[in-house]
Amino acid sequence: MARIALDAMGGDHAPQETVAGAVEASVRGVEVILVGDTEVLQSELDGHDVSGIEIVHAPDVIGMADDPARALRDKPDSSISVTVKLVAYGKAAGFVSAGSTGAAMAAAAIIIGRLKGVSRPAIATIFPTPGTPTLVLDSGANPEVRPEHLAQFGVMGSVAAEVLLGVERPRVGLLSIGEEKGKGRELDKAAFDLLEKSPIQFVGNVEGRDVATDKVDVIVTDGFTGNVFLKTTEGAVKMVTDYFLEALDALPGKIKDAALPALAEVKQRLDWETYGGAQLLGVRNVAVIAHGSSSRVAVANALTMASEGAERDLPGRLAMQLG
Repeated sequence: MARIALDAMGGDHAPQETVAGAVEASVRGVEVILVGDTEVLQSELDGHDVSGIEIVHAPDVIGMADDPARALRDKPDSSISVTVKLVAYGKAAGFVSAGSTGAAMAAAAIIIGRLKGVSRPAIATIFPTPGTPTLVLDSGANPEVRPEHLAQFGVMGSVAAEVLLGVERPRVGLLSIGEEKGKGRELDKAAFDLLEKSPIQFVGNVEGRDVATDKVDVIVTDGFTGNVFLKTTEGAVKMVTDYFLEALDALPGKIKDAALPALAEVKQRLDWETYGGAQLLGVRNVAVIAHGSSSRVAVANALTMASEGAERDLPGRLAMQLG
């Protein structure tokens, strides 16, 4: 599998969980480069029975509260900067970071660079739905957009659904407040017209409730709306799961024991950690943005996602479609 650089100092639970996730991904066959303080990372790695994971030293860390652009300039040896440079210099096929999303996106755009013709890179998040999962983009990279950006998100999302999810001719929908053409903001109305003319299978507007169905394979929206939607859904899933667990506690032991495996399976299907991270589409190499609170499970899955994206040449496929 492809070699992936990991910002091992990024995330709420780094470096313990990032290193453990790297070990798990390595067992799966992913070549991982850990980036961060060598002494700290080697100490974490010594507790695992694994060989072949490389460590590249990076003495600084960009914190969640740091201004991304300024921090990249002031901390050229930060773990995220060094991680992305490894990709830019061809020593890794892609990268994963659970650290500052703003810093990871800025580093990818500045150090790796955007694909030709891409106005705004977008974060594409996999949302579990009946049948094939659905890609939602943008999930937070671009709070404010223009109609042409949404149209380009539709094209990038369509290619990503083909490459990552194996969907032929993905159905692309525009998130709005009604299904009829003409619904929504002026932004949405103008984007609708552009998406109709684009070389994808655009099926029109979809509403929030449609995200939880198999109506479309790709949902396009601005980064503000997409991020709020996904985090609201994440909280709702946790709330419903907690309600079920409370209800199970009131049942007799045998019934509870019989129901728990089914509930665990449903929880796993809905858990964002199952996918690990979100692809940053529109940059020249694979970039996966992981959740700040990622556990070792999420980190391992994010590394696997990045490796598969590189193996399937996601950036190259995007370049062909957008060129």
